[in-house]
Amino acid sequence: MIDLSVLVTESRNKETMGLDQMTPLEIVAIMNREDGKAVEAVGEVLPQIAQAIAWCTDSLKQKGRIIYIGAGTSGRLGVLDAVECPPTFGVSPDVVVGLMAGGSAAFVKAVEGAEDSQTLGEEDLKKIHLSPADIVQRKDALCDIRPQVCQKDWMQNSGRVLQPGF
Repeated sequence: MIDLSVLVTESRNKETMGLDQMTPLEIVAIMNREDGKAVEAVGEVLPQIAQAIAWCTDSLKQKGRIIYIGAGTSGRLGVLDAVECPPTFGVSPDVVVGLMAGGSAAFVKAVEGAEDSQTLGEEDLKKIHLSPADIVQRKDALCDIRPQVCQKDWMQNSGRVLQPGF
């Protein structure tokens, strides 16, 4: 069994430990303060974000796709972004693709253990015919210990892979 408690993404935020004892104003003040930390963190990695945009642009110029793959909430956000690209940017639904551990059903109901499969991630990408022109954005913060999202060995020769914290 993997000890997830050592990961920051899986730990409790000490600033929000007493939410049930706070007033609504105190809650929204904390949320606002915590949101500010996210904005600051993005500001610290602007060169990496710009590089990711350049890679995605290059992939699209080569008739490749942007593929999000992930599990849980991160996977759902990838699917949500992929679904919104056609109406927002006028692209075909095949240009930005969202894949989630556990399949489409996992979007509305958790499929426990799907992210631990040694083969599901590979099968999902083979089904959509992953190509070297594609770029894969792993959306799971736990990707280094979640084999469904990682599949590093076979994916390296199939398309460019962006990992959280690249």
